[in-house]
Amino acid sequence: MTGLVLAVFVAWCAWLTVIDLRERRLPNALTAGGAVAVLLFAAMTGRWSAALIGGLLLFAVYLVVHLVAPGALGAGDVKLAFALGAAVALAGGQAWVTAALLAPVGTALAGSLLWLRGGRARAPTVVAHGPGMCLASLIALALSM
Repeated sequence: MTGLVLAVFVAWCAWLTVIDLRERRLPNALTAGGAVAVLLFAAMTGRWSAALIGGLLLFAVYLVVHLVAPGALGAGDVKLAFALGAAVALAGGQAWVTAALLAPVGTALAGSLLWLRGGRARAPTVVAHGPGMCLASLIALALSM
């Protein structure tokens, strides 16, 4: 990724993180817009198929989890998974696997820390997963550079 593209990706992830933490939702305009932007970038760089496969694979995993346990993972997370999966796939299979595994681990760790800090009565029943997904993707991209 070029410096400008990476800066836009980081800003997009930060915007999504703020919204998800504040509102506990990920707007369709941002998730879909991000997916389109990633696919356009991939097409311009000749890596359309890698991005499409990476996006569809992560989307499928998140969709299955959402259908099995809808309270554990929101539909916004499923939609975000496509864009992030596509973006990270551009850095290679190892980066994709790192992001896919690190996101749920990070969210579980954040939930555990909130629970330990505040006790069961004050800890949120649902921890926003979008921030963990974005952070995991950024870490995976950084490790691949």
